[in-house]
Amino acid sequence: MRVAIPTEISNAETRVGATPETVKKLINLGALVTVQAGAGRASGVTDGDFEAAGATVAPDAAATYQDADLVLKVRRPEAAELGHIKRGASIIATMDPYGQDAALSAMAQAGVNAFAMEFMPRITRAQVMDVLSSQANLAGYRAVIDGAGEYGRALPMMMTAAGTVPAARIFIMGVGVAGLQAIATARRLGAIVTATDVRPATKEQVESLGAKFIAVEDEEFKQAETSGGYAKEMSDAYKAKQADLVASHIAKQDIVITTALIPGRPAPKLISAAMVGSMRAGSVIVDLAVERGGNCELATPGETVVTENGVHIVGHLNVPGRLAATASSLYAKNLLAFVETMVDKGTKTLAPKWDDELVKATLLTRDGAIVHPNFLPKP
Repeated sequence: MRVAIPTEISNAETRVGATPETVKKLINLGALVTVQAGAGRASGVTDGDFEAAGATVAPDAAATYQDADLVLKVRRPEAAELGHIKRGASIIATMDPYGQDAALSAMAQAGVNAFAMEFMPRITRAQVMDVLSSQANLAGYRAVIDGAGEYGRALPMMMTAAGTVPAARIFIMGVGVAGLQAIATARRLGAIVTATDVRPATKEQVESLGAKFIAVEDEEFKQAETSGGYAKEMSDAYKAKQADLVASHIAKQDIVITTALIPGRPAPKLISAAMVGSMRAGSVIVDLAVERGGNCELATPGETVVTENGVHIVGHLNVPGRLAATASSLYAKNLLAFVETMVDKGTKTLAPKWDDELVKATLLTRDGAIVHPNFLPKP
């Protein structure tokens, strides 16, 4: 079983699909591991670290992919990479497949088995493979750090001989994994924290972390969660009521962090230009959904925008990658845990169980065709 760990070709990507720790464990599973030169550089891992763990370091992508049975990546392979990968090989990565019909077709035509880690079911058995949670957790933490850095004032209340510094007010919009970590981080730094979400179950979670919950708690709110634990799309009437409540609240905040995403859809717009206009000069919005269109109407992907009234809107791309070493460590462990379920321990070969619920949930392409039900042609 040959495993390839390539260098990510996206300029925005600092993470890598393996670490020396996971390389050792892959070798113990019977793998021959090849790492492309420089693959771990942005994550603080040298080629020498990978070699010390037992991997072979290849000079380029072609040599890395040669005869690989399994490819471990952070992002979906592009056309140039698919040309190096043999038919029948398996690729495990975050595939971001919605709206990417051409990319899906290219993987199918290349004859690879493409597994999307973000489709891992949220069941007990798969918790250790949950890349969305591992990366969102870091994004929530980093959002508070980025917001605090942009804010330029102290977060906790301080009693000094020269006077009292008031605590910063931080509002978290969207209380998934990222939002909960943002709440916890902001509280640890001494801020006054409030949070909102359309899912009623999050109220107790918010309050357990010492924050105050803000939401229109009507009958629609009580039914606003899918069986999988994700937020439902709300009605226009509810959105209007919630927007009115949020608008009055946002005007008083120093830092606002938005984390709201709906799988397979553009990010919902939570903060309008008018809301931004109501905020004080020097206040900050950190939009973690900017790669999916943004929760803030004025957010710009990859940029920090300062509005006419002095509000800083932070739109960093790949926020987990801003903590590349930690993000790579957690992501590599997620991949390793999934790989372990697909390796035949006796023959030490890659042998996916095609009827396994984890495989069925994540498999996008196989045998030259798109096979995931979400992407099959509609009847």
